[in-house]
Amino acid sequence: MKLIYYTCLTPKKTLLQEAPYITPVNFVYHEGNIYFHCASKGEKLDNLQRDPKVCFEIDIPLAYIDAGFDLHKRICHLHQYYHSVIIRGKASVVPEGPLKVTALNALVTKHERGAGHELVNEKMPGYSSCEVIEIGPVSMSAKSDLGQKKSPDERLAIAKYLKNRNWPGDLEAVKAMGFNPADL
Repeated sequence: MKLIYYTCLTPKKTLLQEAPYITPVNFVYHEGNIYFHCASKGEKLDNLQRDPKVCFEIDIPLAYIDAGFDLHKRICHLHQYYHSVIIRGKASVVPEGPLKVTALNALVTKHERGAGHELVNEKMPGYSSCEVIEIGPVSMSAKSDLGQKKSPDERLAIAKYLKNRNWPGDLEAVKAMGFNPADL
């Protein structure tokens, strides 16, 4: 659940008549549901009215294992380490009232990271000009790719390579792999 809480921007997928529709949203995982806000009119709401079933995907790309790691520079050894969660569920518009206020405040609190901010209330000018969507999960699955199928020696070599390379996401991947960068 930590991944769901800390991820900020992720695609939400719904189906259009002709093809899947994907859009990034700022969201919050609150009391077992996903909440996000949107305009009172638009493609998201049109799609949800047509079919409330959604697939909500969250991913955090970590380190990219580039050709520099492979002495032979084989392209087939390129790889992305990541965390991901897929939630299948049913979306609905939250009606005006206490749940909408609670969801909006949870969303603001998540993204403001505890900084002092005004609490949302029903009298605010922007309150009525947005909709809040609730996704009730029907199923959830999660996956992380952190080189689990590699030998301990290969994992250690990858961790050392990432620590020394130090690209964005590298140290986070090293830690997620179970290594302390200071010990490498």
